Amino acid sequence: MILLGVVILAALALLVAGFEMILVLGVPALMVKQFFFASLPDPVVVQKILGGINHSTLLAIPFFILAAELMGDGQIALRLTGLVKALLGHLRGGMGYTAIGGAMAFGSVSGSAPATVAAMGRIVYPELRAARFSETFSLGLIASSAETALLIPPSITLIIYGWMTGTSVAALFVGGLAVGIVLGLAFAVMAAIAARRAGNTRGPAPRLRDILAALRRAGWALGMPAIILGGIYGGIFTPTEAAAVSVVYAILVEGFIYRELSLARLAALTERAAISTATIFILLAMGGLLSYFITLAQVPGSIIAGLQAIDAGPLMFLLVVNVTFFIAGMFIDPNSALLILVPPLYPVSQALGIDPVHFGLIVTLNISIGMITPPFGLDLFVASSSLGKPVMTIVSGIWPFVFTNIVVLLIVTYVPGISTFLPHLLL
Repeated sequence: MILLGVVILAALALLVAGFEMILVLGVPALMVKQFFFASLPDPVVVQKILGGINHSTLLAIPFFILAAELMGDGQIALRLTGLVKALLGHLRGGMGYTAIGGAMAFGSVSGSAPATVAAMGRIVYPELRAARFSETFSLGLIASSAETALLIPPSITLIIYGWMTGTSVAALFVGGLAVGIVLGLAFAVMAAIAARRAGNTRGPAPRLRDILAALRRAGWALGMPAIILGGIYGGIFTPTEAAAVSVVYAILVEGFIYRELSLARLAALTERAAISTATIFILLAMGGLLSYFITLAQVPGSIIAGLQAIDAGPLMFLLVVNVTFFIAGMFIDPNSALLILVPPLYPVSQALGIDPVHFGLIVTLNISIGMITPPFGLDLFVASSSLGKPVMTIVSGIWPFVFTNIVVLLIVTYVPGISTFLPHLLL
């Protein structure tokens, strides 16, 4: 337990001091090696760093990141949103539903919340304002709706959790789909309330030919989620293979059908995706080293012994998990929180008989909340950068969504069937 405290305190100190995330994870890991495992040979440390990213499952991450870059920069995201608007835009608060549905649709082909914020924000923010939603609500809705990308497959966060714990990624994807839909419906209720307060009225019902036209325009874009989800759930290919297929499909559609992708633009987007991938993999490498030290120090066993001493069961443990991740999400990068906290907590969850898919989705939903929680919520800064709005303006509109997230988190935590019903039924 002393080791875990050293890791968390050192990481917080480095984060507050403004150090890069590689040092926020790397320095505590090297401190642990120096003070707790000084006799451990240096080659073992190097081996564990490299072993942290030497896993075929992780190949899905760069592919999905590149696919997200291609779709967000091109026509796929725009046409998916256009279809959602054609179906829901006539309802009271229809643009709010469009923002949520569009974020869920884009998330279903990107797996990245920041990419969803950047892509969807530019598309839906002007229309939300034109639909009389307030500025703060519109910004909060855009940043929060992007969270669904971490839950709805192909979620990069779920891929990382599956790699860390050995949980089936396909099962996590199916459970994440259910939880993502629940979260989207909760946001839709908020949009309906905001629309009523703004005095929005229901528009004329869409004509069949308009819906068919939007469907025709989005036909190739719809092929992306159909290939990814249908291929995985149909057993045609693995999530990693689906990621590779998604890149090829995005290049073909954007380059040869929509003719929006030049070779120069493809090179620039590939470079951007490579930088994002390198950042994530450096964190994963350092996280693998930390996980190794935490296992050597038998931290999970100490936590289990402490819970047994106070006679705490699964319900109390999950409450502690939620509080811990919520606090960590305020200060630590979501991926770092995942890499630091899951290694000691996952074995405890297994000892208490908690389903690994259920625990994974609780963790991922907590990570999602961390993406929008001040002061360091990543999506707040992405929204600020892509929309040119002050961070504090976005923060002022985010609090109702944080509260809604907490309500959904408690429901998902204490109603395990939401997470586990579909995986048990389909897999």
